[in-house]
Amino acid sequence: MTRSRAATLAAVAALAIALYLLPVGDRGLIGPDEPRYASISREMAESGDWVTPRLWGEAWFEKPAMLFWMGGLGYSAGLQSYTRVPVALLSLGFLAFFFWRVRAHFDSETAVTATCLLATSAGWTAYSDAGVFDAPLTAFTSGALLCLLPWASSHGRGRPAEMAAFGALLGFGVLSKGLVALLVAAAATVPVLVRRPRALLDLLGPVPLGAFCLACLPWYAACYWANGQRFIDEFIVRHHFERFVSSSLQHVQPWWFYLPVLAVFLLPWTPLALSLRWETVAAGTSRRFLACWALGPLLLFSVAVNKLPGYILPSLPPLAILLAIQWKARASRPLLLAAGATLLLVPLAGTLLPAALADGIRRAWAGLDNAAILAGAAAGVAAFALASIAALKTPRARSVPAVCAIVALALAALKFQAFPAISQQAGTREFVAKERTRLADSCIGDIRRHAAYGIRHYSGHRVPACEQVPAAFRIEGDPPALVPSQAEDASLP
Repeated sequence: MTRSRAATLAAVAALAIALYLLPVGDRGLIGPDEPRYASISREMAESGDWVTPRLWGEAWFEKPAMLFWMGGLGYSAGLQSYTRVPVALLSLGFLAFFFWRVRAHFDSETAVTATCLLATSAGWTAYSDAGVFDAPLTAFTSGALLCLLPWASSHGRGRPAEMAAFGALLGFGVLSKGLVALLVAAAATVPVLVRRPRALLDLLGPVPLGAFCLACLPWYAACYWANGQRFIDEFIVRHHFERFVSSSLQHVQPWWFYLPVLAVFLLPWTPLALSLRWETVAAGTSRRFLACWALGPLLLFSVAVNKLPGYILPSLPPLAILLAIQWKARASRPLLLAAGATLLLVPLAGTLLPAALADGIRRAWAGLDNAAILAGAAAGVAAFALASIAALKTPRARSVPAVCAIVALALAALKFQAFPAISQQAGTREFVAKERTRLADSCIGDIRRHAAYGIRHYSGHRVPACEQVPAAFRIEGDPPALVPSQAEDASLP
């Protein structure tokens, strides 16, 4: 290995660690999902029951077991962020696999560009250190589809090793978030099966089908055996089919919801999407395969009644490849410069993000002072200046990776800047640490559900609702605070 290559690999590793791993412990669990999933992972490890997910002692069937296994192993290994560190490591592992598969099917320049675009996109970096199911689903399902690229571009059946890897990884995708993985894969294969209907037999052959069954069916069978019809009713019926048609899950959004979400997920590379041309997307079965893979989640979940941003994360890997192919065919430095211009907003976003997650973007914006705005603007101008030099002065083949390095540094700085404040303002870890001695005499009153889940997780036991078990102190407000109960107030002179 040459010195320049070793130096490049060392720089990439340092940026990856700074962006994906080092900031993880600075942010406590936030939102309604992270605390619940971490609690289930901990209960799974402590109970030794690796089949039935349980939330505070009750069977819980909204999601399959993959994230809980990852979190349970992290907990057993003594990791503080035991759901988020495994997700970050899986994300980094997928990026290496992504580079390897894209280079094998296309070329090194396309692989480098596509990996850089994906690794520094807002959606990928945001979900890669979140203890939720979207990144594992995307990593395993996308890994499966990357193994199908040779099958999609040839008239052969694909090599047995690739087809076995496809089946196994798709099975892990089904273990990550259920039947969604199958739907994403089915959408991607449409252009191949339209031209070669008999190619469906390749996907259903004994090698891929056997690998798929070995990967996912044992857990599904064991969970059904242990829990019976309740598992089917809750997991399959309610959280698969009802999620598409019923508003009872309270995530209803308009049909166009994912258009702005996708634009945000692609940042700072959204301007490059304007360069995509039909001849790039339609030139060959493998590119049409990538296009259908990208469009599948977008169209599928736009039809669904319930929508959450992370549902379209599987669209990012194929989009990154298509953008890299387009860049190699017809580079547009003005669009790359426009992508770099979005770095003007990154420092300001780091200032806004904690308050926005806690109180909403309007209140966060209203709470900004002039000094914070000026400091953010100055840092943004510096980042944009560096990105502009990289975009305009480096050779075409190296210009995107050069700008990506600036983006990675800016995003890492954002995480180090924002994560401690996010934990303080939008999480409950610090609240529980401060009030731990009084929580045993407390009950949960009128607080938002994400705070209730976080308090129960970090307290290590289920703090009861005040309607069920009154206590000396009530947890009230937003942000939550301990206040004496009415009974104690009445006894005071």
